Amino acid sequence: MSASHPASAQYNMAELTLRGVILGALITIVFTASNVYLGLKVGLTFSSAIPAAVISMAVLRLFGSASILENNMVQTQASAAGTLSAVIFILPGLVMIGHWQGFPYWQTFGICAAGGMLGVLFTIPLRRVMVVQSELPYPEGLAAAEILRVGNADTADGGDDVRKGLNDIWAGSIVSAAVALVTGGFRLLSEGLNVWAGIGAAIFRLPLGFSLALLGAGYLIGIVAGVAVLIGVIISWVFAVPILSMLTPASPGTTLAAYATGLWGSQVRFMGAGTIGVAAVWTLITLFRPMVAGVRESLRSRSTFDDGSERPLTDRDLPVRAIALIGVAVMALLTLIFSVFLIDARLSLPLLCGLVAMSLAFSCVFGFLVAAACGYMAGLVGSSSSPISGIGIIAMILVSLLLLASGSVDHLLDAPGSSKLPIALAIFVTAAIIAIAAIANDNLQDLKTGWLVGATPYRQQIALLIGCVVGAAVISPILELLYNAYGFVGALPRPGMDASHALAAPQATLMTAIANGIFMHQLNWTMILIGVAIGALLIVIDIVLEKRGSKARVPALAVGLGIYLPPSVGMALVAGALIAWGLQLHLAKRKASGDKAGAGRIERRGVLVTSGLIVGESLMGVILAAVIGATGRDDPLALVGAGFAPAAQWLGLAVFALVIAWFVRRLLKAA
Repeated sequence: MSASHPASAQYNMAELTLRGVILGALITIVFTASNVYLGLKVGLTFSSAIPAAVISMAVLRLFGSASILENNMVQTQASAAGTLSAVIFILPGLVMIGHWQGFPYWQTFGICAAGGMLGVLFTIPLRRVMVVQSELPYPEGLAAAEILRVGNADTADGGDDVRKGLNDIWAGSIVSAAVALVTGGFRLLSEGLNVWAGIGAAIFRLPLGFSLALLGAGYLIGIVAGVAVLIGVIISWVFAVPILSMLTPASPGTTLAAYATGLWGSQVRFMGAGTIGVAAVWTLITLFRPMVAGVRESLRSRSTFDDGSERPLTDRDLPVRAIALIGVAVMALLTLIFSVFLIDARLSLPLLCGLVAMSLAFSCVFGFLVAAACGYMAGLVGSSSSPISGIGIIAMILVSLLLLASGSVDHLLDAPGSSKLPIALAIFVTAAIIAIAAIANDNLQDLKTGWLVGATPYRQQIALLIGCVVGAAVISPILELLYNAYGFVGALPRPGMDASHALAAPQATLMTAIANGIFMHQLNWTMILIGVAIGALLIVIDIVLEKRGSKARVPALAVGLGIYLPPSVGMALVAGALIAWGLQLHLAKRKASGDKAGAGRIERRGVLVTSGLIVGESLMGVILAAVIGATGRDDPLALVGAGFAPAAQWLGLAVFALVIAWFVRRLLKAA
């Protein structure tokens, strides 16, 4: 029996409209580009649902006939496409190992679109049990629904709220883009400040990053995750690197910075990989039982459906026949993409068919389990906190072991054209899994938003499918542009490029290293096992804190990211988290004094301004990439030479502090 609906169905309102689809596609391009850049730079992406909803309300209001349901469809489509950009956590690995020299459009489009659409289809049977009948909070879904309600065109104050919200996004975007232009374009500001110290043979580093996009991302992840990242940075640069540098001192003539950075990159990062891996496995273990129960209940509920015609619009999913037809078409597309990926290796027909079948079966079976797990995790802790990269690590290990067990690795190693074909295939299959996981993560959040505002599920599911196709269409060109302009750490497209500006692509680097280590027997198991031990200890501490009812927590996944990410990146995230914590203390005082409305305005404005900070810097990064690609120079807009670097560091610090002061003042004015 269906649960009672929290919002009355508004059957006379337009939902899935042509103008909404076009607007959603345009917003999709913006947020996909932003997320691809941010993900390659730092390994994090941001939820685009709330800023997409605000932009949609502002634009559609110009037509004079927008509805809350049409706005919901636009944010559904845009957020799905932005979420699909999580495939950049793995796809750059194909360039890093030399299998691809760029990002072939149709293969990239096909794996992203097919994986994303499977993610939509796999979560349709989960909607009723995980969205309608469960007590899962779905934090981003609830927040997006609240934004849509506040900005509803039928309310007197909605127009003013929408204008203010759009102004907040614009303000954050303009400030962030301007700083990014002066930093990455004119080179007048530094991207960070590092103080190096040598005590005996031990090398210490005090880092600080000035990225406004990372500042915004840190604000959104909050103080708990921010402190955990700080712990990871401390483990790396107060303990691990100094100890390693004492055990093996630098050779004469080597600078402190170069030697310590080399130790961190070749050894300490594998500690972070071990911590991230054990944290991801533990998360899946803790969620396995409720996930299985949810899937079982969902399938049982699905079998009781008739043709859906008697259900209200707010409880109608895509018909089973449509799901089956789309599923067959998507699996046919996935089969074609896997075949094209392997065809140049000139394998024997039985081996080719066997590998394609294995890849397809793994993508579908493991993909469905991942969709259920990610849907549950998104409902429990939110899409932003769900460990997609951890899912990718597990998928990478499993598909690599599956290839080894199949006995086909020797044949793949002997294939013409690429000595790393087994690694490449493992990466490509994992890309499909990550696309499924990312969309499943987002899909149920959007369906929760729709359930709260009275939307029609099957129309939302159509919008999600459209979003996957549009997002997949723009990911390849953006990846190609950024790769040719900046390169990735360890993979530069042209000789003589400035490696200091290469994008870190941390998850892709990590997963590629794991696959390479499995097939080539070259994994740094000592450091990985140390990281596993650290992760296990953190999990125990976190469990103890939870049982004691403490607000302090130590999420092992965030600590692992702090160990693994460049320290300037981690410290910029910490700075944003500290700002969020300070404002939370201020909000608590306001709420205690009875000013709940003012506190709510500050919270909403914080989300919108920080979303603008992320979008502005990310889009400027893409624009600068286009300029670099067009000119063929690393710094075509630079106004100063390398000798200006010391002054640029202190100027960068001053500007960073001024932006923080502006940000805090703008939020407090909201009350």
